[in-house]
Amino acid sequence: MLSRFQNSRNGLGLVFMLPAALLLLIFLTYPLGLGVWLGFTDTKTGRAGEWVGFENYAFLLGDSVTQLALFNTLFYTIIASIVKFALGLWLALLLNEKLPFKTFFRAVVLLPWIVPTALSAIAFWWIYDSQFSVISWTLVKLGLIDSYIDFLGDPWMARISTIIANIWRGIPFVAISLLAGLQTISPSLYEAAAIDGATPWQRFRNITLPLLTPIIAVVMTFSVLFTFTDFQLIYVLTRGGPLNATHLMATLAFQRGIPGGSLGEGAALATLMVPFLLAAVLFSYFGLQRRAWQQGGDK
Repeated sequence: MLSRFQNSRNGLGLVFMLPAALLLLIFLTYPLGLGVWLGFTDTKTGRAGEWVGFENYAFLLGDSVTQLALFNTLFYTIIASIVKFALGLWLALLLNEKLPFKTFFRAVVLLPWIVPTALSAIAFWWIYDSQFSVISWTLVKLGLIDSYIDFLGDPWMARISTIIANIWRGIPFVAISLLAGLQTISPSLYEAAAIDGATPWQRFRNITLPLLTPIIAVVMTFSVLFTFTDFQLIYVLTRGGPLNATHLMATLAFQRGIPGGSLGEGAALATLMVPFLLAAVLFSYFGLQRRAWQQGGDK
């Protein structure tokens, strides 16, 4: 029986998956379950809570700060994800061409992604500083503006500034992932299309984009997940200010739950993020289904 088990691919696969499954159970499933449970209680820091049902959710849905945080999160995620995809795709197409020092440029492109988020945020905090901003200093010296710009002091300016910082950090992930997908496309397809007289745009629209769609679905899913749950960048740059203008659901949940001491309310706010994250996962799923169809698999 032991010999049969050792020769079984499914059996060995389950054995090798057990350590990873155990880690996920301890560090993912248990915290998630605890967070959902706390969302239905009035737990405070240092005090065990009692079951209150949907009271936390009813309060949060009518809370103006929570509504603003939801708007900020959706605005932040949609704008940043679209721009990251557009610039990342352009960069991937550029790096896929025959360029001198192509390997060097690919390594340089990864730098914003591998630099710790907190360090990137501190760098942008200096760039956006109301008194020592290098951007404002340059524009003043060029005579384009008369006074320094308060990037993080105005609500809409702060929103745009944090989005730019997120885009700078996220483009490398999108670009390198799409570049990997581009390199799986056979050059013979482009050669055949060129012989038939197809223009570069026609080759991109009819060959590159359809074959790259499954990769795009997966990459954009992860990009949306990373952006929607962003915490470090916002917390270091603005801590949700000014006037809660840059509070995302993740940062507001932390503020309510940890510094604010309302663990139940913070957990409920974090749980409200789950439906949006599930929507992103479903987007990826349908993208993979399209890939199966393209390869002749079952829908």
